[in-house]
Amino acid sequence: MTTSGAGSNEEESRIRVREDRTIARALQILQKRASLPGEVLGGATQGALFFRLRLGGEDREHFEVAFLNTQFQLIAVERLFSGTIDAAEVHPRIVVQRALAHNASTVLMAHNHPSGSLQPSASDRAVTARLKAALDTVDVRLLDHFVVTTHEVVSMASQGMV
Repeated sequence: MTTSGAGSNEEESRIRVREDRTIARALQILQKRASLPGEVLGGATQGALFFRLRLGGEDREHFEVAFLNTQFQLIAVERLFSGTIDAAEVHPRIVVQRALAHNASTVLMAHNHPSGSLQPSASDRAVTARLKAALDTVDVRLLDHFVVTTHEVVSMASQGMV
């Protein structure tokens, strides 16, 4: 025998499952559209949303780069490095090689913090400085580096760290 409370909970559970599927599908569509070559990603808001959709739900740390042309249009996006739950080793040489391969004039970078911490670590600040210096040597501009969590994104450029 089912009480009215139990039936209500089952219905709420079914509704939540349907909503979760709908949200997941909508996020897939948004990510696909945002990843199309030619999309403009020049502002912090567009870049933050773009990378939150790509990295927000990950349970390991990943480092991605969006390669842009002179009009800040997306040429390509690549996941260059993956790591553990709290670190990913990033090699500036690889980032520079990929930027040159795509003939990019500008890049946006992002990595996620599965822990949920939005604060860029000392290591995050150091690798950003190394990447900026390496990219500067080949005239590729680092526009921003985003730290992504499930629900939020912080722009290191807006905090004066790029």
